[in-house]
Amino acid sequence: MSVIDLRSDTVTQPTPGMREAMANAPMGDDVYGEDPSVNKLESELALRLGFARGLFVPTGTMSNLLALMAHCERGDEYIVGQQAHTYKYEGGGAAVLGSIQPQPLEVQADGSLDLKQVAAAIKPDDFHFARTRLLALENTMQGKVLPTEYLAASGRLTREHGLALHLDGARLYNAAVKLGVDAGDITRHFDSVSVCLSKGLGAPVGSVLCGTAELVSRARRLRKMVGGGMRQAGQLAAAGLYALDHQVARLADDHANAQLLAEGLRAAGYEVEPVQTNMVYVQVGERAEALKAFAAGQGIRLSAAPRLRMVTHMDVSRSQIEQVIAVFAEFSLQ
Repeated sequence: MSVIDLRSDTVTQPTPGMREAMANAPMGDDVYGEDPSVNKLESELALRLGFARGLFVPTGTMSNLLALMAHCERGDEYIVGQQAHTYKYEGGGAAVLGSIQPQPLEVQADGSLDLKQVAAAIKPDDFHFARTRLLALENTMQGKVLPTEYLAASGRLTREHGLALHLDGARLYNAAVKLGVDAGDITRHFDSVSVCLSKGLGAPVGSVLCGTAELVSRARRLRKMVGGGMRQAGQLAAAGLYALDHQVARLADDHANAQLLAEGLRAAGYEVEPVQTNMVYVQVGERAEALKAFAAGQGIRLSAAPRLRMVTHMDVSRSQIEQVIAVFAEFSLQ
């Protein structure tokens, strides 16, 4: 029985073409700046997204952490969504390792932060308060895409108040494909961006932090501090380059499969949130554990949560989505 894994798009396996690119990648010592594949990935992605430099790191969590610590000093503050990955799902790293105070705000239904609330949360220049230095946004945010008009307004707000603007772009390319724009049309509003290569893009490991030369220089030093320096990392960088060149447009297939899944589950009587990209949220309530166990018996891997998230990706086909719908329909009859 083949396994259908809908827990996350991080579970993808490298394609044959990606494996070939990895096997043939030229390598050197990246800590010394001598890995040609890493250097190419960093410079190429920075160029595509409109930044001066890039920095290859093992994970998106590290990329975001380095960005926050490069933008903020100890005792500074960043404004962030209450459900944002940088705030909720990264182990409190900015506070623990950077002594950076988060100012969380409630995320709106469309995945955005209310910019009036953001403006109100910016602290006055007073020694009683932490210094507000940064606004961090996420796109996509739980599968929802932030419109480019909103991003432009966020950029204007931060410039008016002397703040930097960081994007957690773990699924940046899902947002770009959904909007039908170049990824650079999204990132041009930001001072830095973290791009994950190991989610929908299908690479096995790695993220790239892009920003100014000064910011990336600080981040490179911080990367060494937190143990993120890699040696012969060219094989991993080659996977990222292959993904960017060959596996972006196909994200539309994942979005279509997510829509198919949502429609099938609604038809089976489930309450499903509107779908924009590759995430499907369905209310299963107290039956979450029972559903997880039932699905596992049918070769389907799910998380267990009352608000269940399922994520489509390149290793899940349309026919497998139809199998998932059938299993959910069978479970609903129990």
